[in-house]
Amino acid sequence: MGKVYKVGLIGCGHIAETYFRAHKYFNNFKIIKCADINKLAAQKCAKTYKISSASVDELLKDKEIQIILNLTIPNAHYLIAKKSLLNGKHVYSEKPLAVSFKDGKELIKIAKRKKLFIGNAPDTFLGGGNQKARELLDKKVIGKVKFGTGIFAYPGIQSYHPNPEPWFAKKGGGPVIDMGPYYLTALVNLLGPAKEVTSISSKGVNKRTIGVGPKKGKRFKVECPTTYFSTIKFHNGTIIRLTLSFDVISHLRNHIELYGENGSMIVPDPNMFGGSVLISKKLGSKWKNHQTNKMSLGKINIRSQSSRANESPTNANYRGVGLSEMINSIQMKKIHRCNGNLSLHVLNIIEAIHLSARNNKKQRISVKCEKPKPFSNKEELNIDDGFFKNFMGIINMYKKEKDLIYRDLLIYFTEYFFEKNEKSSSYDKKSFFEKRFFILKNINNFFTYNLNHNTLIHSIEAKLNE
Repeated sequence: MGKVYKVGLIGCGHIAETYFRAHKYFNNFKIIKCADINKLAAQKCAKTYKISSASVDELLKDKEIQIILNLTIPNAHYLIAKKSLLNGKHVYSEKPLAVSFKDGKELIKIAKRKKLFIGNAPDTFLGGGNQKARELLDKKVIGKVKFGTGIFAYPGIQSYHPNPEPWFAKKGGGPVIDMGPYYLTALVNLLGPAKEVTSISSKGVNKRTIGVGPKKGKRFKVECPTTYFSTIKFHNGTIIRLTLSFDVISHLRNHIELYGENGSMIVPDPNMFGGSVLISKKLGSKWKNHQTNKMSLGKINIRSQSSRANESPTNANYRGVGLSEMINSIQMKKIHRCNGNLSLHVLNIIEAIHLSARNNKKQRISVKCEKPKPFSNKEELNIDDGFFKNFMGIINMYKKEKDLIYRDLLIYFTEYFFEKNEKSSSYDKKSFFEKRFFILKNINNFFTYNLNHNTLIHSIEAKLNE
């Protein structure tokens, strides 16, 4: 089995549950301790997930902890990430990297100096929806993308969050810092780095009312703009019109649409992992549906209504894959996809949107990043279903043995691994049992008909990669 990294969680709010659920899907990290400036919140989290709690400083200095998972509010991302790095720990933060572009640049410098990994959400662009769109764009299915639109618009977080004030604060508030990272990261993955931005903004209302929790009914002041209309030009020449708003009750527009020289594409929700990619190549023609529900990170795994109004009730949610992929990259000594340079570029765009709206001037993007490499199915399997690697290792141990006792051992190990991982695998149940049956049949044939070992290996690997 590969190394399991011990993770310390700082920030025990709403999003923490999602990362604990990630243990079902990714087996190279384990959250073992938690901390929060609210001691009661940390203790509650520790009790719920059967781990230990500590103070923030104690957790940062804990030698057992290798990675800090930073789930604090945006205004605290910079400070906790900086302290994590200075204490010699890799860090993976929720979006954004920091509230200030200047602070973001400092974090990247510290990480490089300390030779540590810094990772950042969102990791949703690694999901089936955005990766399928990337695959089709790379194949030039709609030709060169010239223009496009994107929209995130809903009434705001105050209806379902007990402490919504930070989302409307003068520093760190507004839809661009909150939901912008999902859309901007998805667009950079699809189109490459951005070049320049122009933007306008407005505030919908001056006061909002908290809808849940102990402060239900309390009104609070809105201190920042809550709707932005931005035009982003990318280095490849594509121009995107992006709407981000906390002031819209409902709408029927698609999350992202891309218009190419040979067709149009509808990209699924960048806040989620799955969803279909739709392609139209002729005026009036039926949209072709490219489904992602059989992809490792596109399968539906959430079937109940979330308390979050900006999430669909049935969706694919594999948050945590970015952390898992970062750990895999640490071990492989390669650049991870949710890396600091990508996050800093996105933060640069966010700041440019704010500055352009404030100053009524076009803003150039000063930090350029590499377009992330496509996330292959093989890599997904290595992270998402790592027990298969262990299983293949066991098969290799017996590659020179033809005695039937080894057949029985392999059958035993097959049943053991599949039984142990049945609940944690992201494969749907039918696919899971198909793979088990196929492998058992091949093991039996290997011994019965004296097949070549490489034939066995290749056939099993092909099945697992379907």
